Amino acid sequence: MIWDSLQEILFTIKQNRLRTILTGFGIFWGIFMLVLLLGAGEGLKRGIESTFSSDVRNAIWFSATKTSLPYKGLAIDRYIRLTESDLVAIKQQVKGIDILSAEQQLGSSNREPVYVSHKNKSGSFPVYGVAAGYFSIKKFQDYHDGRRLNDFDEYENRKVVVIGTKVAQALFPPNAPVVGQQIIINGVSVMVIGLFYDPGWEGRMSERIYMPLSAYQKTFGKGRYIQMIAVTPKTGSSNKRLVEQISAVLRDRHQISPDDKNALRIFDMAEASENINATFFAVNLFLWFVGLGTLAAGMVGISNIMIISVKERTQEIGIRKALGSPPIKIIRTILTESLLVTVLAGYLGLIFSVGLLELYNYFSDTAGLSTAYFKNPQVDMGIALIALSILVFVGAIAGLIPAWHAARVSPIEAMRAE
Repeated sequence: MIWDSLQEILFTIKQNRLRTILTGFGIFWGIFMLVLLLGAGEGLKRGIESTFSSDVRNAIWFSATKTSLPYKGLAIDRYIRLTESDLVAIKQQVKGIDILSAEQQLGSSNREPVYVSHKNKSGSFPVYGVAAGYFSIKKFQDYHDGRRLNDFDEYENRKVVVIGTKVAQALFPPNAPVVGQQIIINGVSVMVIGLFYDPGWEGRMSERIYMPLSAYQKTFGKGRYIQMIAVTPKTGSSNKRLVEQISAVLRDRHQISPDDKNALRIFDMAEASENINATFFAVNLFLWFVGLGTLAAGMVGISNIMIISVKERTQEIGIRKALGSPPIKIIRTILTESLLVTVLAGYLGLIFSVGLLELYNYFSDTAGLSTAYFKNPQVDMGIALIALSILVFVGAIAGLIPAWHAARVSPIEAMRAE
């Protein structure tokens, strides 16, 4: 019975092959564009998120620069320098902090050159002294060899470093061992204990060298100054509250006006992530609107072809009803034809769109065609299932009205139709 119905539907489709193909193409193009747009939107989101470096997403970074307002008799344009005593004050006065750490960059204040060498190879790379807990914030660095710096390296003033992959490429031959080797930083020998890759800023964060802050200060004579303070909140503590409290502590310690917006610079990863998520939520809504609009155009095409098909088969339908064919069978036949064209065309559109995204990812990985702010576009299985569900719904709606109309045709009127 089912096979007979299927043969009948296929015969009808073959009789109107060109019309069916053109109508199916509308559905194909609609689902193709919907999935392709959503995949591209995801690639854009991932590309922007990749610029966030390897930090945990609730980290807050504080740095200082010059004052822009006079305060308590102090002049404008005072340069504020954070110190390790600020870390102690924050730890004592602010509750709800999970991790508290800091970094200081060698040569950052006056652009001093930093020379790094190994045997007969050399280069200039930023060197950072980092406090205890720092690599609990740089959580998503990918270590190819060795280990991270730990708190014992800081407490024992160990002259050890971890280096990025781009530093290793400049200083070491390909496939040569890196961990356990000595490198020279501005004339000082230190041992490499880890090799990492950091995806931040399109991989440029992998051009860094990190060493314990205590050893950094003793080795390069930078006193107790630090360039940036990093914190993460405990569970249940908000970033906004920490920003307010830590800012108040630093403003009080360095005599900064509460109205001075320039002296302290604050980067809240959680806030930036929320802004990006909100932006891409709106972008995805727009992409869904465009894609569903294209699908709606395909639905109109399917509905039109089914109306024409019903009109051409009016006499046939009348004869069937006269011979006792129930209305539900007529509705089922027309709906099945509509769903067959819709699902087949939509499935092909889904396969082609996913295949095109995967092809892009393949060539990006193998040929190194990485693009800034666009990375690994793809659509997850949930989105694919939603798209398929929409297809079934579209096909059913497109065929329902013509099918209902056909079921209500009087057999006598149908057989009189020309």
